[in-house]
Parts: sequence; structure tokens; C-alpha cells
Amino acid sequence: MKPFELEIIKNPLKTRKDVQNAVKQLCNPLIPLYSKGCAQLHINNTSASYSDKVAMMEAFSRPLWGLVPLLTGDDYPELEKIYLEGIRNGTNPEHEEYWGIVGDYDQRLVEMAVYGLALALIPHKIWEPLSSKERDNLIAWLDQINHHKLYDCNWQLFAVMVNMGFKSVGVPYNHEVINKAFNKIEEYYLSDGWYADGKNAHSDYYVPFAIFYYGLIYAKLMKDVDPVRSELFIERAKRFAKDFIFWFSEDGSAIPYGRSLTYRFSQAAFWSALVFAEVEVYSWGVMKGIILRNLRWWFKQPIFQSDGLLTIGYAYPNLLMSEGYNAPGSPYWALKTFLPLSLGEDHPFWTAEEEPLPSLPAISVQTQPHMILCRDRLQKHVVAFAAGHCHTSVHTHCGAKYEKFAYSNIFGFSVPKTEWGLSQGAFDSTLALSEKDNIYRVKRKTEEFKVDEDCIYTMWKPWNDVTVRTWILPGLPWHIRIHCIDTKRCLDTAEGGFAFHRESNENVEQGKRIIRTDSGIFAGFEGGMVGIINLYGERKQEIIASESNTNLMFSRSAIPTLTGTLEPGIHWYAAAVFADVNVKACEDVRKEQPKVTVEDNILKVFFQGRTFEFQMRKGE
Repeated sequence: MKPFELEIIKNPLKTRKDVQNAVKQLCNPLIPLYSKGCAQLHINNTSASYSDKVAMMEAFSRPLWGLVPLLTGDDYPELEKIYLEGIRNGTNPEHEEYWGIVGDYDQRLVEMAVYGLALALIPHKIWEPLSSKERDNLIAWLDQINHHKLYDCNWQLFAVMVNMGFKSVGVPYNHEVINKAFNKIEEYYLSDGWYADGKNAHSDYYVPFAIFYYGLIYAKLMKDVDPVRSELFIERAKRFAKDFIFWFSEDGSAIPYGRSLTYRFSQAAFWSALVFAEVEVYSWGVMKGIILRNLRWWFKQPIFQSDGLLTIGYAYPNLLMSEGYNAPGSPYWALKTFLPLSLGEDHPFWTAEEEPLPSLPAISVQTQPHMILCRDRLQKHVVAFAAGHCHTSVHTHCGAKYEKFAYSNIFGFSVPKTEWGLSQGAFDSTLALSEKDNIYRVKRKTEEFKVDEDCIYTMWKPWNDVTVRTWILPGLPWHIRIHCIDTKRCLDTAEGGFAFHRESNENVEQGKRIIRTDSGIFAGFEGGMVGIINLYGERKQEIIASESNTNLMFSRSAIPTLTGTLEPGIHWYAAAVFADVNVKACEDVRKEQPKVTVEDNILKVFFQGRTFEFQMRKGE
């Protein structure tokens, strides 16, 4: 079956029935792939950090995030039979497909969470049909989570989900484990509704699609038992929603940022959890629009194999951007967004007319994730300007996923194939530095930062004897970057703007309208233009053709780039970066360009009708 023939792509996603069909359209291609005992699902042959057997258990489990809500109000005989049999055999120690004894920090602990949801929402499908012995097996297998260590992050809530499921079917549950988990989660709370995904960790999509997602499910199902904690999660979710809505565009797309982006349309799962928990922070129509437009946007992207299976990647299949814990079944975590299907067809969410995004300010300062978000007047282009974090992690491409200067819903961001050369490094929205050996370093973590109302400051050290201070003045279609580089080394430098789609390596400029100025370079394309101009410092401009599959949005991309050379000492750079998806606004990018002057060691930036001053120390 060719991709354009897939039913999911043609699904209008207007009604509850359409959304029910979408779950089936996503799961139908899986049906021939279940094992003989139904407890394993083999989707593909790529590997993750855990064993293939565990990966097949994960693949079996993750579709349940969509199937459980579906089965609260619909039948799906083909998969109901498979899943009931799979649960019987997977939790039976005497069966060859037994899911096994788990250990500390085991991937199977992650997958247990959805069985807690299943016990709570569809006991008539996966609990009541089991014999007494089979029930004992299921509870014994899930109870392992109460006796093993979980990572100090959103993982803590997997145990909460399991014990909530136990309570739902009248099985003794571990209240002490629940309290311990929530006490950990409380340590991650920052302010203004924001959590970090662990103590001193990143604030990324794990806040909405994990911490709040599970917390809101708990708030609804356990409100009579734990009203204080339930209300706390709801109040924080309301506050968080006022920031998180800025991450979404009117066309349904959202900003790609952070790790686990292969979970794709789980971007909207937070809104689904709000709906499930009956939290009308925006009107039902607005939240319905956010969810359905996000799903429609995703199903227009080439994220499927020709047989309809989801792939690893972002806007197209891409292993390069994936994490070590992404197995072939991992992307089905995205089905968490289908949680509102557990609400009846007469629920106001389903009866409401879909509404557009509310009118939002052009700028949103979000200090907890260290960002300033900007959106154009059409609410089509959304960019997060990021200060970064004062720590890093072992996850793949951490620097690219958290430490770039800007993240766009239209132009995405790029990850490197290697750090060798500008093409393989794909250094969009960052400043890359090389010790004249063609091996480039970028910001991996932030040493210090500050987020003001109109400026982001960050200090970073690519080497111990090289310090870079960077100021970002956010805006659309222009934003400004200023760098003060104090180096004891001779350096080559490259500063990239936003990446754009290219046709081939042979002719990067094919089909593009390239505008070159004395200090800048711009690439026009259908629907918009990107570019960069040098405002201060000695640099030249060029278009760098990135290695294929480095950008998350475009499988082939190129980057407007400024390159230069520095001797040991203190140097200043200033650049203006352009990105616009409004064709008319791109007709003459030379109009109203930002300007810079230097007088008496003061660097002045004239931008958006204002003047910003930066004191340059004597000799700089």
C-alpha cells in the first residue's frame, strides 16, 4: 500500500467516530505482526538499548494507550482477542512468551503504566474475562514495580499508575509507594505550573506528556481518595496550560524541542489529559481544536511506512535523531493523545464546535523552561528562543536538542552526523567553533543564564580556555544574536540561521531565490524565506548544504551561515537572523533590517524601534 493510499491520511478527524477510526487505522497494520502467543509484537529490525524481547513487549504494550480509551466505548474484536491472550501469556511464568522478572530501571517498568490505566478504564475487557489464576499472574507481574528502583524523573509515576489500577479492581495497592513517588515529583516542581523532568533536569515535553498526563489521570480517578493532591495537580495544570499553548501553531504543528520527539503527536496529550480530567482551562472547542489540528498535521507528514506502520523519526523516518531507548514500537506512545475517547459522545468536548487558537500575544516569556517564545501575527510561525540549561545528559544529541538558540515549528532544528565539517555538523541556530582542525564544538550546556522580558543571556565554554557570552534579542521575522568570545586559541567560527529544504547536494540553490548582500545571504522558497546578515565582526556569508537526514523537518536541508576566523583574544560578533513564512513580507528583506553601531566601546543595536546597548571592555 502506498503512503498516499493509507486511510489515516484521508481521515478528516472531525467527529468522535473519526477519531475512533484513527486508532483502528493506526493499529490495523499491527495485526499480522503479533507473535504466536500474542504477547510480543515484532515491528521492525532496528535495536534499542534493551533486548529485542523487551522491545517486542514494549511494542505490544504501547498501542494500548490508544486502545484503552477506544475500548471504553467501542469494540475492536480483532485486537481485543489478541490483547487478552497476550496479557494472559505475557504474565504467565510458565508460558514461553512470559514477560519475565524485571530488574531495577528496567524498560518493562515503563510499559506497566498503561496496564494500570487499562485496569481502571476497561476492567470488563482485560480483567473480568481472566480466571482467578490469570488475575493473580497479572497482579504479581505488575506488582514488581513496587519493589524495584525507578529513574529519578517522570518514571516515578509509572508506579502510581499501576497502583491506581490495582485500587480500581479492588486489589490491595501500595499507598506508601504512591506517596513516595509523589514526594519525588514534588522535588521537581519549579514554579508557575512548571516541573523539571527530575531534580535539576530539563523542562521539556516530559512535563506535559508525562508528569501532567499521569497526574491529571490520577486527579480524576483518585480525587475521592486523595482530593488535596488531585486539586494541586489540576491547579498547576491550569497555570502550565497558559504557557504551553504558546508552543502550538494555528496549523496544528508544535515546536520540536528536547528529547523523545519520535513520540510525535503525544505533543497534544497534555490537552487530552485536561479534557479527560474535566479541566476546562480553555473552552472545549479551543482544546478540541488544538488536539485535532495537531493530529491532522502529523498525519499529513510522511511518518508511515507504506504498510501504515509508524516509523522512528520526527517529520519523516529518521534514526539519526532518535535516542538509544527508541525501539521499533516506541513511537506508539503517541497514542496517549487519544485519551478523550474514554468520554462519551455526548460529552461537551465531542459536541463542541472546533475553535481556533485564542488571540495570543506575540511574545511569551517563560522563565522556568528558560525560553522566550515568539509567534507571527498569523500564529503560523512559532519560535522558542532558548537560554539552555546548566547541566547536560547522556542522551543522544543533547546539545542540539536543548542548547540551540532557536527552535521553530516550521524549520525545526538539525542534529549532527558528526562534528567533522560544517556539512556533517548541520549547525543551524547555533555558533560552532573549531580549533582550525575542522572538528567543531557547540554549546553543550550553559554555565550561567538570564531570561529578561526582551533579552536572553547565556554564558558557555566550549573549551576550558574559551568563554562565549551570548545575548539573544528575540523576535519575528528578525532576531538578533550578539557574541563576546574570549579565546586563548585560534578558532574558525560558523554561525547558522534557520535551515531550509533543498532539492539536492548538486545544486543547493536549485529552485530557490537567493539574495546576496554585502553582509548577508537569504534563501527564498515557496511560502517564505530564511537568511542571516553579519552586523559586526569580520565574516563571510555562504549557504551550507547539510548532510541528508540531519534536519528534523526536511530530509535534505541547507543553512545560511556566517563564517570567520579568530586569533587569541576577545572578539565581538553580531548577527541578524531572518525567517518568515509570509510571502509578501519576504518581497524585500532589506527593508527595516536591524542595524549596529560601535562608539566609545559601546555596541548599539537598533532593533524593533528600540536601542540596546552592550558595553565592550577597553581593547575589545
